[in-house]
Amino acid sequence: MRTVRAGWGTYTLLTLFTVVSLFPLVWTAVAASRTNTRLAATPPPFRFGRNLPRNVEIAWTDARLGEALANTAVVAGTVAAGTVLFATLAGFAFAKLRFRFRGTLLLLVGATMLIPPQLGVVPLYLLIARLRWTDELQAVVLPSLVSAFGVFFMRQHLGRALPSELLEAARMDGAGTARTVWHVVLPAARPAMAVLGMLSFVAAWNDFFWPVLALTQTGNPTVQVALTGLGRGAVPDQSVVMAGALLGTLPLLVVLALFGRHIVGGVMRGAVKG
Repeated sequence: MRTVRAGWGTYTLLTLFTVVSLFPLVWTAVAASRTNTRLAATPPPFRFGRNLPRNVEIAWTDARLGEALANTAVVAGTVAAGTVLFATLAGFAFAKLRFRFRGTLLLLVGATMLIPPQLGVVPLYLLIARLRWTDELQAVVLPSLVSAFGVFFMRQHLGRALPSELLEAARMDGAGTARTVWHVVLPAARPAMAVLGMLSFVAAWNDFFWPVLALTQTGNPTVQVALTGLGRGAVPDQSVVMAGALLGTLPLLVVLALFGRHIVGGVMRGAVKG
């Protein structure tokens, strides 16, 4: 296999892309380390200040970020696990099983992606209110456990990565559906499951629209809901707001640093096997 070496142009573009991508995060950290008065000055500061510990402490206390981070970890982890499980099973069924109305059902699943989520807010809120789930984490978790995008994503992956001959061999060996899924389907779907799990975790962590309606700051807030309580008043302290945003972003950076390499490695292994 011939090795293709990158030239100076490639490294220049990658460096530029990295700098542009990291600038919002660096600016957030710089703003969180300054005072509100300095942030309002012209030109704005571009170097770190000394107020980061103070602003972080205020944001942590005022927004109850400890509880909010724990709630968000539970919500995002549960949503990611549920999405991966249900999307993998549904994707396998649509990709490899033959049953009546398969095409119609797949079309209906795809049609749900065309409907703006705002249209379902009122009936969904009436439902959770009738179930007395307002201010409860299950009100945020359960509506997000199934993803139409996840179903299509897993269907496309399994359609290519899982040969039908392998399923036939498993059936000839006497394996039932459950055993086939456990020993054949899940190993083939593992790279795509890792990617879908990461995407679902990040989306659930950053979700704001539905949690801010279903939860309150005084109940069981997620990070995005808790951050809405910062910066209120006649003169909002933007440095404290930036400190809270920085605290809410750090867990995602840690997760990406810990599992990003494994996800990329899993995708590459799946590509080589395919």
